[in-house]
Amino acid sequence: MMQDDSSGPPNRELYALLHLSPDASDEEIRRAYRQWAQVYHPDKYQAPHMKETATENFQRICEAYEILSDENKRQIYDIYGMEGLKSGLELGPKLNKVEEIKEQLEKLKRMKEREKMSAHFLPSGTIVANLSMPRFLDGDGIMGGMAMGSQFQSQLSKRNAIAIGGNLEVNEDSGGGVASAVFRHQISSVSSIEFIGSAGLRSLIGVQTTRQLSLHSTATMAISKSLHDGSINLSNSWTRQLSDTASGNIELLLGPEPSVGVGWRKKDQNVSAAGDVKFGTHSFGISARYTRQFSSKSHGRIAGRIGSTALEVEVGGGRKVSNFSTVRMLYTIGIRGVSWRFELMRGGQKLIIPILLSSHLNPVFATGAFVVPTSIYFILKKFVFKPYYLKREKQKALENMERTATQVREAREAATKAQLLLENVANRKRNKQQETGGLVITKAIYGNRKSLKKGDELSETNDELASQVLDVTLPLNFLVNDSEQLKLHDGVKKSGIMGFCDPCPDEPKQLYVEYTYRGERYEVLQQTKHILLDFLLVQKLD
Repeated sequence: MMQDDSSGPPNRELYALLHLSPDASDEEIRRAYRQWAQVYHPDKYQAPHMKETATENFQRICEAYEILSDENKRQIYDIYGMEGLKSGLELGPKLNKVEEIKEQLEKLKRMKEREKMSAHFLPSGTIVANLSMPRFLDGDGIMGGMAMGSQFQSQLSKRNAIAIGGNLEVNEDSGGGVASAVFRHQISSVSSIEFIGSAGLRSLIGVQTTRQLSLHSTATMAISKSLHDGSINLSNSWTRQLSDTASGNIELLLGPEPSVGVGWRKKDQNVSAAGDVKFGTHSFGISARYTRQFSSKSHGRIAGRIGSTALEVEVGGGRKVSNFSTVRMLYTIGIRGVSWRFELMRGGQKLIIPILLSSHLNPVFATGAFVVPTSIYFILKKFVFKPYYLKREKQKALENMERTATQVREAREAATKAQLLLENVANRKRNKQQETGGLVITKAIYGNRKSLKKGDELSETNDELASQVLDVTLPLNFLVNDSEQLKLHDGVKKSGIMGFCDPCPDEPKQLYVEYTYRGERYEVLQQTKHILLDFLLVQKLD
């Protein structure tokens, strides 16, 4: 299966129409235009309905060639699409040089960036409510403490930004707060400086500067002075990119409580992990955490901390309940006791509710505190949450089908007509490949991935799903070249290829292909930008 990225790069429809890579050369564009023009030239057809279809597609081919073969128009199209070409950008004598075109496009781009920055306002906040069951059982109330924090960031200009925040904390009979402000100035593309000030329990003033030392290394130096006792803290940190997904850092802190720390971070599509080691004159600490993304909506997490003030293990998971909201539950066991922690995150806001269940490490109680909520979650997931989400997704899919029915019907009719004009050449290419034992596409289905199965048969038990796929065997045979290869260019939506269409807008799509080569049958099973005869990417069919 090859998954189609429906949210791929913008302004690529003309490249798909001519079956070109976005990086195609002028010669490749001319060659593609000649190939498609020979197929769709109206003079080749006598029947009125065939001539009408050919004329329509030939005009599309000519328009695509006219834009992509003109260097100035192509630059505008690549950045702003068809809207850019129709928005009044002058292509005459005022902009008759490539440099002038680029300058005008950059000016428009800067204007859009300024408009975006003027509306740039990022608020965030956190509320923590500490609950304690031992306190409640002792008759002292369940609330053990509460903390609130809020911050907003605003981009004042392209180089300047400001962040203002505050925190309030109440713990039993004591409490306090702090207000802070940070002004950040981008000195250059590789360096910045921040001025920091806070008032309250931790009143201080400071300055921090960051500089990118090389392509993979960054250094940060900060100095601050406490307004309470006059102490000065100096910190230095160095970060190094170890690979595409991993980085390491070293931090040195000098002051009343000097320390040195080493850290490591790794994050890719499905896994994120981190580890830190810190040693000071009066304390030490080691921590590690690992998060695994099980699907686009759920993840699991395990973490551990050991040091002079902590010894605990944390395990749990979370689930995305909407486009903006995520819930998470974590179980913690350590020298401080057994506890749960519930987290709700929506946008930039976060609600955290730690619940201390017991301050003693009773093995039976600790096991029950983990097993019981885990069992309840999986039961609810199987019998309540999953059926509800499946029902909701089905309802959304039906609503989307009804909304796009006319659009899909017209697109399918256009694709069918385009395939009809490709039929003679595609069959001739197929016969030639069969004679030489080359690449022959025997079956190709494009559409809703829920409708497709790996194997010989398409799922036709559900008419609604079966209607969301399109047979594209003929256009793929047409695209097989003389080198016995079929290339689907990266960054170009498959639905824009001649003879294709989008049979299910806003739904995830896949392309399933079966083919023969040298007398053997194969199917494409993995996502790849090229369908090549690479036996590492195909599976032989019995």
